[in-house]
Amino acid sequence: MSTHSGILIHVIFSTKQRTKLLDKSWRDDLYGVMGANAQTHKGSLLKAGGIEDHVHLLLKTHPSYAIADTIKLIKGNSSHWINKNHKTSSRFSWQRGYGAFSVSESMSEVVKQYIENQEEHHAKQSFRDEYILFLKKHRIEFDPQYVFEEEHIG
Repeated sequence: MSTHSGILIHVIFSTKQRTKLLDKSWRDDLYGVMGANAQTHKGSLLKAGGIEDHVHLLLKTHPSYAIADTIKLIKGNSSHWINKNHKTSSRFSWQRGYGAFSVSESMSEVVKQYIENQEEHHAKQSFRDEYILFLKKHRIEFDPQYVFEEEHIG
């Protein structure tokens, strides 16, 4: 029997300290770089979106590559692209961690629409609140004090 897979992952990560650095004028180019990197790992970027301080990606991943390795490649090469092309006035980096949430094929269009509407969505809800909601929705245990790097909730 041949091997078949359909592994969809909704990936979310932010700029370091959630600084608003992702300018709308070059975000689509950034998503193109991310998509090209996904292809390096036999994956594909089905949808990308976000706002100034974070991105959402719907990735179809290949089982030959660990999800963590694919995300590391995407984050590393995209930050290199941002810095090489002087897209920000200071050195750019992503936060250390990320969220990776499984998506069924039957829900992929809903997730694509969600990613498409990030600007509207964040007019009503902060990234922090959105991310905490994702963790709760996916029943991921977490300590609020350590969800975001260098942030301590008292």
